[in-house]
Amino acid sequence: MEEILELDREIFLELNSSFRNPFVDQLMMFLSTTSAWIPLYLFLLYLLIRNFRKQTWLILLAVALTILLADQITSTFMKPFFERLRPSHEPSLAEQVYLVNKYRGGRFGFASSHAANTFGIATLMFLVLKQYRPWIGLLFLWALGVGYTRIYLGVHYPGDILAGFLVGFLCALATYFLFLFVRNTIDRRAALKAGRQ
Repeated sequence: MEEILELDREIFLELNSSFRNPFVDQLMMFLSTTSAWIPLYLFLLYLLIRNFRKQTWLILLAVALTILLADQITSTFMKPFFERLRPSHEPSLAEQVYLVNKYRGGRFGFASSHAANTFGIATLMFLVLKQYRPWIGLLFLWALGVGYTRIYLGVHYPGDILAGFLVGFLCALATYFLFLFVRNTIDRRAALKAGRQ
């Protein structure tokens, strides 16, 4: 385990020290915020409404549940349980971590909530929309990009990001199957009701 953690630190330091300049610093800080992606979220909402119409609310509930689960698992359970210091709070890395605007994040970082939430959304949208929009898999590049911003800003190790991706994927998978179950139940009841009329 110590060898894995050491490798994680080495990869972090390599990625954290690359591409340093003031413009990229501010860009990464912006891309790490939720507000930066509002246009993307509105576009996804448009796609959902266009393809699912009245059932869009079911998918939005699944999205909300995915984010709730991913965020709570990483923030409420994993971070206080594992107590792995973020690189920005690690005393042994104090002189090596590059921070932007003195942003350090909370004390613990395993696993990344940003990574869990974005990968959860990307996975759920892929599962829901892949038959209508084959290119929707590009959302995984978005999730990877957001994950990278957290390393660039010095607040997460790559291992934090990968663990967050896994949590997000599993949460999205669970809510997707729940969505299918609820949708099929509603469709069956509607068909039975129509058959009685």
